[in-house]
Amino acid sequence: MTAWVPDVLPGYWQQTFELGPDPDGEGRLVATLVRRGEPDPDAAHAVLVVHGYTDYFFHTELADHFASRGFACYALDLHKCGRSHRDGQTPHFTTDLARYDRELELALDVIAAEAPGRRRQVLVYGHSAGGLIVSLWLDRLRRRGLTHRKGVGGLVLNSPWLDLQGPAILRATPTAAAIRVLARVRKTSVVRRPRPGGYGTTLHRDYAGEFEYDLRRKPIGGFPVTAGWIAAIRRGQTRLQRGLDVGVPNLILRSDRSVPESDDPEAIQRGDAVLDVAQIARWAGCIGNRSTVVPITDAKHDVFLSLPEVRARAYAELDEWLDWYLNRSDRRRDRLAAGAESR
Repeated sequence: MTAWVPDVLPGYWQQTFELGPDPDGEGRLVATLVRRGEPDPDAAHAVLVVHGYTDYFFHTELADHFASRGFACYALDLHKCGRSHRDGQTPHFTTDLARYDRELELALDVIAAEAPGRRRQVLVYGHSAGGLIVSLWLDRLRRRGLTHRKGVGGLVLNSPWLDLQGPAILRATPTAAAIRVLARVRKTSVVRRPRPGGYGTTLHRDYAGEFEYDLRRKPIGGFPVTAGWIAAIRRGQTRLQRGLDVGVPNLILRSDRSVPESDDPEAIQRGDAVLDVAQIARWAGCIGNRSTVVPITDAKHDVFLSLPEVRARAYAELDEWLDWYLNRSDRRRDRLAAGAESR
């Protein structure tokens, strides 16, 4: 674990976790924790933001919003992703989603250590593939009896990837078996190549969007999808569909509609051009604990990268849930304090 150093985002800091050799044979792994501003030991709440596929943390507007609600803000670039990618590594590649558990728990440890003497509660946030990753991790954390010991108090999912989109044949047993075989013998074989145009053109300022980010870390057409990685995703989705219990209340945000992928950015500005929102609706109940599911009219795949008026609705829904979440946390803290005083 390295010391905090200035991040590429002005006013942000980053710290690197050394994770050792890659079980998939692509050198040594690192993960990168990013923090908004200086540490705030008085903040009773923190948020840990986890990105999706072909993604990394750049969304300072989201962090600013959480900070306005009193959260100390952190984000994790998972190994081989964004800031954590190293030369010779396949971007975002893993053959086992559980390998992210270690860096996620290291992030929780750092967040706790930056508020000494205070039992800080952490809200975990996951987008798309990150939503699948953190849901599976929190289920494993609960089964180990560590949810509350690690300070996790809630979960926000932004268009989580809960099933494989596309024709039913892609989810059929023969197709799944073929992917598993290919993943064993040629795990880095590309099964889906990047496509020009599409969702990315609705986001970046150089195209039809309003956001600025590094196109090397989040290319417009996405990174290639490999057999080993998609097999890991399918195993994770199958496990989720059998039912999880993340152990904490959760908010699930999604678009109200899916739209076909198109080279015309205007045709896909108001809808999810990446995932099938009907699948999110179908499987959201498998997250477990107290779930609140909210469709956002006209939202994009990342609801917080939608058009301004749509984004405002998404933040309003988030705030309504945060009001409940923070009030619930305050009541629980008061009960614990009262019990301690009575002793």
